[in-house]
Amino acid sequence: MRIATYASHSALQILKGAKDEGFETIAFGKARAKPLYTRYFPVADYFIGGTYPEKELLELEAVVIPTGSFVAHLGVELVGDMKVPYYGNKEVLKWESDRSLERKWLEKAKLRLPRVYDDPDEIDGPVIVKPFGAKGGKGYFLAKSPRDFWEKAERLGVRDKEDLKNIQIQEYVLGVPVYPHYFYSKLNRELELMSIDRRYESNADAIGRIPAKEQLDLELNTNYTVIGNIPLVLRESLLMDIIEAGERTVKAAEELMGGLWGPFCLEGVYTEDLEFVVFEISARIVAGTNPFVHGSPYSWLRYDKPVSTGRRIAMELRQALEEDRLGEVLT
Repeated sequence: MRIATYASHSALQILKGAKDEGFETIAFGKARAKPLYTRYFPVADYFIGGTYPEKELLELEAVVIPTGSFVAHLGVELVGDMKVPYYGNKEVLKWESDRSLERKWLEKAKLRLPRVYDDPDEIDGPVIVKPFGAKGGKGYFLAKSPRDFWEKAERLGVRDKEDLKNIQIQEYVLGVPVYPHYFYSKLNRELELMSIDRRYESNADAIGRIPAKEQLDLELNTNYTVIGNIPLVLRESLLMDIIEAGERTVKAAEELMGGLWGPFCLEGVYTEDLEFVVFEISARIVAGTNPFVHGSPYSWLRYDKPVSTGRRIAMELRQALEEDRLGEVLT
């Protein structure tokens, strides 16, 4: 068995973690990326050109680790039909990629969620507008009124109410962005808090460097394309909020779709009242785990060795292999 992933997003971390656990590794994707994974950072034993070279991956007895880039490039339907063994529950992708199903899931987990507006003409305060799918914040925008919404929505191809099915309009909750990264072990039936980050977004973070008067004069539009990630250590008194939210999310997934295992992330903000408000879930490894290739304060508290989320995946696969339980974690 070899561990494979798409050459983008969090592949360096996944492949490094796999090698640390003694697996041979495969990166696949755009040919231009090959030197990154084989020469500059030699974490891939094999590199295969192509978005999804199924025949070669089957011949190499690969197990694919999904990332946001992989799902975005292939699409949920193709991932569902792929023949190469896949780490995780594919059914989860349908719930993650459809914001109405995603909300049903998070509501069942009894998480505090922002209000969602079905009709933009009902907007009565600040909202954030998001297209469906994993796009790394691309295309998000803020609006404060129905008129403001319709003026800005055209950038997403939304020209009338028939186009609203491709977006979600959420209440904009003022708070500090907090992205906890979890790992749920299906083999051990245990949730682990791996690390926490916040995102560095363009041009939302860049605008803050421009005086307010000049922002108004320049008529700048805010965007939230993710450029990188910043490590975050949360107040210790808030950690149980985060852990209990993760536990309830896993329990709801077991009831709705047959389970969520492996890495996932609840994306939200902490308000000034110290309330954790969740606006979405990423049901796979997120790029926010990348600052923690050598582990985080939380993984160090649990393990006596460097454990990234990528390595934790490989540890789970190693355990499944040794206990002859691969069928429980692969789909």
